[in-house]
Amino acid sequence: MMLFDTTPLHRDNFLKAIKTGLFKGNEFNRVIKNFVSQAGELDETILDREQLHPDVPIKRVAAEIKPSLFHKKGALGAGRNDNPKKESYLNQFYIVQGKIKTDDELNAIEAKTGRPFSKEQRQVYKTIGGTPQLDGDYTIFGEVVSGLNVAEAINAVATNPNDLPLEPVKFTLRILTKNQYKKATTFKD
Repeated sequence: MMLFDTTPLHRDNFLKAIKTGLFKGNEFNRVIKNFVSQAGELDETILDREQLHPDVPIKRVAAEIKPSLFHKKGALGAGRNDNPKKESYLNQFYIVQGKIKTDDELNAIEAKTGRPFSKEQRQVYKTIGGTPQLDGDYTIFGEVVSGLNVAEAINAVATNPNDLPLEPVKFTLRILTKNQYKKATTFKD
């Protein structure tokens, strides 16, 4: 995955989480087919902690929602609850799977949200797909640049009725050097 410099708060938060081992031993805990694959701490755990200690607010990352960064297949987004500032959790992310959309579907989303799609967004959503209904509500801070087939395989695992994978899908995150990144992005999906 590549992280975007245009979302520095989310980029730096994610890098810090990796460096401090926050995601060590973690797994994808919510896989919604043709939508997203989510990892990190569960919403319920975070919200329970907030209710248990209302005097100690949970730290969040300020929203960095950019119209140029949208929910195309392979996008890396930050999870959050329905807080009005659209601030993200520190330790939750998702990879967009989504579906290919038609012009009629995109028109319906535009009508519902009042947010028009650019020509580029329409083309991407009509060719590779994504979850355009999330645009403008969640911060996208990176994308899969190599290994999209792995993200697709994660999104295809069998799940229970609560979208929890039946078999654990563990992951390891590490930060690549520039040379490691160049080597990794030369592979074909």
